Amino acid sequence: MLAVSLDGRLAPPAGGAAQIGGRGDRRVLEEALAWADGCLIGAATLRLHGTTCLIHASDLLEQRAREARAAQPTAVVVSRSGQLDPQLRFFQQPLQRWCLAPGLAEPPPGFDAALPLPNWPAGLEALAASGLQKLVLLGGAELAGALLAAELVDQLQLTLCPVLLGGAHTWLPPVVALEPQQWRLLEQRSLEGDELMLRYGRIRA
Repeated sequence: MLAVSLDGRLAPPAGGAAQIGGRGDRRVLEEALAWADGCLIGAATLRLHGTTCLIHASDLLEQRAREARAAQPTAVVVSRSGQLDPQLRFFQQPLQRWCLAPGLAEPPPGFDAALPLPNWPAGLEALAASGLQKLVLLGGAELAGALLAAELVDQLQLTLCPVLLGGAHTWLPPVVALEPQQWRLLEQRSLEGDELMLRYGRIRA
């Protein structure tokens, strides 16, 4: 799930950590996190933002408590090296931290668990076997592109934000070559601040 500009940009032309979504986008983001067992976040995106998203809405926290689930879904960082700055605020956030990286034998400093990533199907199977079956992808574009190219994304949730940004930072990197994919509109919702949430499901042959 991603917040994007009307021209399909994820960040302004200068790049960096973009925060283009408003309160409406934040609500549907937290609803998705409340549904999820875990959230996937690319290491580059985490370095830019310094933290991951948390559920703050009291009704969603109460919902997870009634279901006997942890207050926050597990944060799964996808990394080539497993090395992250231990001073990131991410490591003080109140959640479980897992690392998904090639060749990891044990958790890097600051992480609670580590799983290998020989390829995407095997990585997702390992997460499911460890109890993380419902996953939300928080970013970034490189990670979204890799999972879409592997045809492992079941739904797309995009919040269109009423801004034009320009530049090269599209939510799907232009270097990603995809086979044609068909999607069906499952939900559309007008959000606060003139934002629009669109949720699509993958049509599989």
